[in-house]
Amino acid sequence: MKDFVNKEAALDAVRKLHIGLDWDAEAAMHVKRLLARDGEGNLIPKARYFTKTGETRGMMLVGDPGSGKSHLMDRTLTKIPELAPADDGVPRVIACPVPSPATFKSMTLALLERSGYPDANPRQEAWSLWQLFRHRLSKLGVAVLWIDEAQDLFCADRKAILRALKSLMQGDDAVAVILSGTDDLAQVIRTDPQVKRRFTAMVLPELTEAAHGDMFCTVMSDYCARVDLEPPVEADLVARVFHGARYRFGRAVELLLVAMEFAIARNAEHLTIDDFASAYAMNEACLASQNVFYADSYVLLKPDADEDALAFPKRRQGKARN
Repeated sequence: MKDFVNKEAALDAVRKLHIGLDWDAEAAMHVKRLLARDGEGNLIPKARYFTKTGETRGMMLVGDPGSGKSHLMDRTLTKIPELAPADDGVPRVIACPVPSPATFKSMTLALLERSGYPDANPRQEAWSLWQLFRHRLSKLGVAVLWIDEAQDLFCADRKAILRALKSLMQGDDAVAVILSGTDDLAQVIRTDPQVKRRFTAMVLPELTEAAHGDMFCTVMSDYCARVDLEPPVEADLVARVFHGARYRFGRAVELLLVAMEFAIARNAEHLTIDDFASAYAMNEACLASQNVFYADSYVLLKPDADEDALAFPKRRQGKARN
């Protein structure tokens, strides 16, 4: 029992780790170019003007659900010293996910609350609230505004929201705007040429075994070592993990962590493909015949397809634990 508790504690610590990737440097480059520099070339906590008329710029971080984009941007902003809160605790960055329901007014109210202004009147006209938020940004000296899951924001009030974003990126005390979301976000931004030219884009790639297989094996070995497990030995395991995770990095890591939970629960010395099968069955609520860790022709399985459209390739020997 003591060993189980120790391994569970070690796994909790593993969950808090950040996996350094090439994407870190690229994201940091995108953000840092949005910031101004002093006379000696050092970054300062102020948005950079890119035009003589006083326009700032922004960036989009685009990735499929489960790709790890939110974690990546949070880590990036945290690691840039110039964006740390001021000595008096005033933030240089305001970060906010899109609320539900996602409307221009609900987003503005959420942003006001994040800025330390919780008493905004929800009956007030939306654009008036937005002007109040702009005043808050100026008063606080905020350099960067980050809106996460921003694709949901454009389901309603699209024109008003695009106009509002443009207003934040021009004039005195303009800020840099970061939007993260799915490809739907990029498609919306492309519909307004004036907004599009203000945003660079970083797209998180899909995982491939050729490009990312060795990296994931290293992560898996490191995680196992930290909880005193031997890593799995199945030659095709990584390819199955990537397929089951829809080729998205965040989902692949989460699948690994749940598989480790199963191994620890059975007091095992090795992490095996059966642990991944159990994790996948729990997450997907699927039959063994639909489990990517048991099917011989697992690439024919379509995890996001409707049940009636699923193929049922021949099973490997074994049975997923549920």
